[in-house]
Amino acid sequence: MNLFVEILKSIVYGVIEGITEWLPISSTGHMILAEQVLHFQLSNDFMEMFRVVIQLGAILAVVVLYFRKLWPFCRDNGRDSGLAAHFRWPVVHLWFKIIAACIPAAVLGLLLDDWMDEHLYNSVVVAAMLIVYGIAFILIERRPRVPKTTKLSRITYPQAIKVGLWQVLSLIPGTSRSGATILGGMMCGLSRPAASQFTFFLAIPVMAGASLLKLVKFFAKGNRFTGQEVVVLLVGCVVAFLVSIVAIRFLMDYVKRHTFTAFGVYRIVLGVVVLAIWAVQTFVLGAPAAPAAA
Repeated sequence: MNLFVEILKSIVYGVIEGITEWLPISSTGHMILAEQVLHFQLSNDFMEMFRVVIQLGAILAVVVLYFRKLWPFCRDNGRDSGLAAHFRWPVVHLWFKIIAACIPAAVLGLLLDDWMDEHLYNSVVVAAMLIVYGIAFILIERRPRVPKTTKLSRITYPQAIKVGLWQVLSLIPGTSRSGATILGGMMCGLSRPAASQFTFFLAIPVMAGASLLKLVKFFAKGNRFTGQEVVVLLVGCVVAFLVSIVAIRFLMDYVKRHTFTAFGVYRIVLGVVVLAIWAVQTFVLGAPAAPAAA
């Protein structure tokens, strides 16, 4: 019975991850709300790792949906025309831009991971970032602009690096990685679809690296997976994968015809809710608020 209940909780987490990882609305803010209701009967070390590693299901959805755009190798045509002929060079250059954009967040993430866990993963910071970036989305969408870059192949290295610097801001909980990079992409002249797709691709090395880091820390503490933990993790990843496919398709269809203003309003409302929950727990109930999700 206990395993069945934990699996149900993992399914809920997978749904939340699959939706909120790609929409610019902050997965962390939603995890805070979920943790007011869901309480896994599993170790704290496992949960700290689980909240991040469940992202592997989400990034697998990107790989599946955009495999042709991401695969850099040509099929063997039976001709010995040299090594260069076996690569799709536009895709190779796209990967170079993705890697260049990931470097700032990767370096700072490694250096500041423990410090951020200790000082920034709290409801007040998350609520503030939800509201600030919600307002930013609304203001930017109200400002007339003509995108300079509408195709991924036209993204320049300076644009990629600038988006990567915006991604650094997503290290602050509540910012939303997709929210920060989409916003940055639009500020750099990318169209909504181009900024959204580039954000999806950036997620592959960033989230894979974050998951690996959490797994290394989990095992470095002497932890080992129990049978129950393996089932919970696998279920969460599979659900996140399936829901992510739907969420990504929805977002790409949505941005072709709509602005991000609705997401900005939603972020502000969610930020107010998170802040209200923290205030009630702190000043009314006198209990410490639940820590933010990783």
